[in-house]
Amino acid sequence: MATMITSPRPLFFMILFLMVLLPSTCRCADPDPLQDFCVTNLNASIAVNGFPCKPIPDVKSDDFFFDGLSKEGNTTNVFGSNVTAGNVLVFPGLNTLGISMNRVDFVPGGVNPPHIHPRATETGVVIKGRLLVGFVTTSNVLHSKVLKAGDMFVIPRGLVHFQRNVGKGKALVVAAFNSQLPGIVVLPFTLFASTPPIPNDVLTKAFQVDEKVISDIKSKFGS
Repeated sequence: MATMITSPRPLFFMILFLMVLLPSTCRCADPDPLQDFCVTNLNASIAVNGFPCKPIPDVKSDDFFFDGLSKEGNTTNVFGSNVTAGNVLVFPGLNTLGISMNRVDFVPGGVNPPHIHPRATETGVVIKGRLLVGFVTTSNVLHSKVLKAGDMFVIPRGLVHFQRNVGKGKALVVAAFNSQLPGIVVLPFTLFASTPPIPNDVLTKAFQVDEKVISDIKSKFGS
């Protein structure tokens, strides 16, 4: 007579726990859509966590296509870089789908300054050039590497990160996010060009420098 093989009860309950709990804890940065699409209606008079949908009769094919990342950005600025966003604000078909992309152009020596995406993890691929890419953990550990064309990187959500062109020519990165609107906090502007400005005594204490240093830095950002 065949005998039945049973799992020990603690193991059975552990497997059951994982089967029930894990699917519920795996979430994208944005909520899942509840319909085929929800094309952004930026002119809506109501505000929600995201954007309302266009009425179906107003949806056009062009809402699902975007050519903005095909054009090189203007890098004539203090950082020598330019971010071209492909998010829901310019690409309405992304609304509720939890994805977006950026194009980042660099001149030689250009930098995408330390910044944060509060609502998304970022992954990117170097299309052209050589880039130093790095991020800092909440334990103040820097992870960085010089990447060449074809190399990929990932930046965990909410961590400070940067890129710098260390090659002799221009560089280009295309990055993707698991949010239709990942947001960005550029630290130099946040700290030294906010409105109203952060008081100098706060910044002098935080950075352990004289007030003149803070004033000089603010002046470079028009603050």
